[in-house]
Amino acid sequence: MPLPDPAPRRHLHTRAVTYSGYLRDDGLWDIEGEMSDTKTYGFERSDGTQMPVGTPIHGMRIRITVDESMTIRAIATAMDHTPFPECQQGVDPMQQMVGATLGPGWRQAIEKALGGVRGCTHLRELLFNLATAAYQTVFPWRERERRLAGIAPVQATQPPYHLGRCIAWDTSGAVVARYYPQFAGWEPVRVTKPKVPPSST
Repeated sequence: MPLPDPAPRRHLHTRAVTYSGYLRDDGLWDIEGEMSDTKTYGFERSDGTQMPVGTPIHGMRIRITVDESMTIRAIATAMDHTPFPECQQGVDPMQQMVGATLGPGWRQAIEKALGGVRGCTHLRELLFNLATAAYQTVFPWRERERRLAGIAPVQATQPPYHLGRCIAWDTSGAVVARYYPQFAGWEPVRVTKPKVPPSST
């Protein structure tokens, strides 16, 4: 279903983001992300140089290599277009993400290693959604290979990470009842801290 017709308007800016996933010959996985920002008009930058129409203001790429446990084994970063030469200082800190695991705590791991002035805002944004692209690449392919080999699906004993994190994957909803009936109505165990009695001193 298309969006409603817009009001009269003028196209000014495009941010294009693309993610791609690859199975390597050595059994590892490459997940790549690319982002660019362009304007539909030319303008003069703060340093006096001219930016012709369509010239990227930001043009950045990241490749992570992950293993079967979704742990980053290698990372490569390119910043072909940046507003300032100093932006290139954001490349080297990306190596701190080697050894991090895609999954719970991923956003916190990025923030701890690259948050604030320790990294580049746009690289952080691109890196965060690489995790989703990795899951979309790795797990459907694994499941396909198991089906082609005649291997029965593994019966999950713990709810998959995505259950309860989306309106469609509501554990009280119809989708979970169809695909994960063993977790229908499931709720996470909430750990309550013991109450500390007030000090008598």
